[in-house]
Amino acid sequence: MAIRRILTIDNTADLAILKQVSKPVAVVDDAVRALMDDMLDTMYDAPGIGLAAVQIGELQRVVVMDLGDGPAPEAAEAAAEDEEGSEETRVPNPRFFVNPEVIWASDETFCYEEGCLSIPEYFDQVERPARVRVAYLDRTGARIEGEIEGLYAVCFQHELDHLNGVLFIDHLSRLRRDRAMSKVKKTMRLREDA
Repeated sequence: MAIRRILTIDNTADLAILKQVSKPVAVVDDAVRALMDDMLDTMYDAPGIGLAAVQIGELQRVVVMDLGDGPAPEAAEAAAEDEEGSEETRVPNPRFFVNPEVIWASDETFCYEEGCLSIPEYFDQVERPARVRVAYLDRTGARIEGEIEGLYAVCFQHELDHLNGVLFIDHLSRLRRDRAMSKVKKTMRLREDA
């Protein structure tokens, strides 16, 4: 397991990779599971709640997520009543998705302020379907299908977009996209100067 570099939109070469469509995975084997482990370590280190393989330069249809919504141990149940939870009260719940797809989306929408590890320190409102029916292969290669909603649905759709070469800022107006690019470039310059 290793922490990998996350590609960011301020780097022209990184952006060219992020805009590519990822290839389907033929079989969930040890190499794919090792990739998922690296992705999970990278996501936790960033820190984030979702990461697509393309964000670390791997053009495979693989996503990891952890919304910190795992089953709460008895001692943490009272603290877990808080919907958002804090870093200390969130219970890890890593999820693994290979070849994920949305097979149905509700007409009802949900607006959420999204961020992205490839677009550091920029957040904006994105409207997406509130509920989606999804299908994917899990860490063992078993096919899973189910309906999801809320933050889980937002994150799933956000990461699926990555696999299709779409960034969350692509859902914004041109003015807001340009503002995001400028802000990220400035943020990354300040990080380099520090």
